[in-house]
Amino acid sequence: MKKSLVLCLMAATLAAPALARNTEYKLSLADVMGSPEAKAKLDGSVKFYFGEKTMPAGAERKGDDVINRIAKGAGRNDDINACKAAAVDALAGLQERAKQLGANAVVDIVSYYKNTTFSSATEYECHAGGTGGHLTFRATFVSVPAK
Repeated sequence: MKKSLVLCLMAATLAAPALARNTEYKLSLADVMGSPEAKAKLDGSVKFYFGEKTMPAGAERKGDDVINRIAKGAGRNDDINACKAAAVDALAGLQERAKQLGANAVVDIVSYYKNTTFSSATEYECHAGGTGGHLTFRATFVSVPAK
């Protein structure tokens, strides 16, 4: 009887889904763009336009992409710092991709987590869990003529 109970408990434990932490944050883009880390990684050669429908007049589309980033963190303060680090890294990745495509702007930048879009001109969405801050940006690369 005791052996059966132990086996049943073990089976139930193994069958239960793992509960991973997935804390959602909506964080300020201004905090990221004004950070020393962003100023060190973003050289100003590419402009960033956050939110949907931000295509400047006369822009020539160069391509679209989705970029994912993860940064280490654990706990609320670490989560937010990890999310900021992931955002800076993602923006640096978008800048690099824009240069590869011959674009000078990245438009329609939206957060894109598990096929769900969060669009804002002032905030981005980041999810934090046991492995750190996770974020995905979906964006379009364009060339905007000089004025």
